[in-house]
Amino acid sequence: MSFSKALQLLSKKAKNVGPFIAMDVMEQSQKLSRQGHDVISLSVGEPDFPAPPVVKAATIKAIKKNITRYTHSLGNPILREEICAHYRKRYNVKIHPDQVLVTSGTSPAMLILFGMLLNPKDEVIMSDPHYPCYSNFIRFNDGRIQWVKVREDEAFQLNPKEVRKKISRRTKGIFINSPSNPTGCTLSSKVMKQIANTGPYIISDEIYHGLTYQGEERSILEFTDRAFVLNGFSKSYAMTGFRLGYCIFPKPYVRVIQNLAQNFYISTSSFIQEAGIAALKYAAPYQEKMREVLNRRRIVMLEGIRALGFKVAAEPTGAFYIFANAKMFTKDSYQFAFDLLKRAKVGVTPGIDFGPSGEGFIRLSYATDIQRIREGLARIGEYLKKTKTHLTS
Repeated sequence: MSFSKALQLLSKKAKNVGPFIAMDVMEQSQKLSRQGHDVISLSVGEPDFPAPPVVKAATIKAIKKNITRYTHSLGNPILREEICAHYRKRYNVKIHPDQVLVTSGTSPAMLILFGMLLNPKDEVIMSDPHYPCYSNFIRFNDGRIQWVKVREDEAFQLNPKEVRKKISRRTKGIFINSPSNPTGCTLSSKVMKQIANTGPYIISDEIYHGLTYQGEERSILEFTDRAFVLNGFSKSYAMTGFRLGYCIFPKPYVRVIQNLAQNFYISTSSFIQEAGIAALKYAAPYQEKMREVLNRRRIVMLEGIRALGFKVAAEPTGAFYIFANAKMFTKDSYQFAFDLLKRAKVGVTPGIDFGPSGEGFIRLSYATDIQRIREGLARIGEYLKKTKTHLTS
């Protein structure tokens, strides 16, 4: 079959899913590394820490004990109980274990969630800029997005008044992400409370909880029970390769979500769920040490990127990203990022990956050690000296 004929067989859904540019940058970085180049990756949101020792030990122990069979389709009951206990202790909210779906990362949770909620042309309200995969999950499930632009001079806070203007009879949910990817900013409790009271269900991605350096992270469940919460172990426990996440959902949806889980993936890996239990029960000290290290890196990168002439009007207070305004250097963030990778061997993510309002920005991740951060910033500085005229022309 020819390439052109193969493309004709693609569904409209598949054709509408564009590339995740951050992954393109990472994969090109890996290619250069295999060719022998010393590439400094400041592009991908993956902690460079190993998984906590208690997590690794629990995984090995589970395999040795032959915990390798299917679990309940919603997830191991003990893990779901630990997730509920975590939210009760951390946020003082009560959740029943039947309201928790354990998934292989948060991506399958989003596929199930939007597949359940959206009919063709139904709408989800979301900020611009935003994590790019959100919009692709929605479009893949035939939904539409109503964008609310957030501004750097307002610390990328989602304006509840602007959100209300976007609500229509087709609105199925309002998507929030705090701390945010790509900005690293955290929504204030005032904003979250106002958004919670707008009427539609709230879909809250809380994957970066546990990695907040200033202020207080709040769960949307503190303000409303009309919410779907996405969370997991990848970021705050350095467990990206374990692929373990979960979704908390309102009680009326228990049976339908269980039906979808049973049909679409049966259950999440049993021994990996044992790792999640260990993380919640025993890995808090490790998580705190990791947060302290990341905060030191955040300060170093903030100082360094500003010294190079980039603008950071809204300092990140969580996650491990800086969304830096690069408009003084380029009008094309995509070109800038890949030229920087080619010439200086430093990987950053172009702001256009995160929506139209991201153009002119770059996202830098400080999920790598300080020495590499400093070396990467030095290379960016040399690159800017050599190519400033070329990029702004």
